[in-house]
Amino acid sequence: MKRYCLTLDLVPDKNLIDLYRRLHSPEGIWPEIPAGIRSVGITGMDIYLHQTRLFMILEMPDDIDRDEAMARLATLPRQQEWEETVGKCQVCAPGSTSEAKWQLMEQIFTLNNH
Repeated sequence: MKRYCLTLDLVPDKNLIDLYRRLHSPEGIWPEIPAGIRSVGITGMDIYLHQTRLFMILEMPDDIDRDEAMARLATLPRQQEWEETVGKCQVCAPGSTSEAKWQLMEQIFTLNNH
């Protein structure tokens, strides 16, 4: 299993941050979005928020190419509409895909139990 950590900033506006939270709640997320994420091979995704900074942990099997999966994700039904909707809350260029918005982080430390 591969794990990726990514980051993205939200617009520093309480109303937009509240909207972003609602859109990612069980009641607010569009059903096509988690279905599409799973369909490209992503098996786990967690998003954390601290003030205006988002942190995502993304997991997928070793045999799935992340770049190919993200390119496929951008073509799925309602994905572009979703990106435009959440993009209003995010610090990003208009029309950006999820891959363009979320910046891959470099792992600099790990603590193993070995």
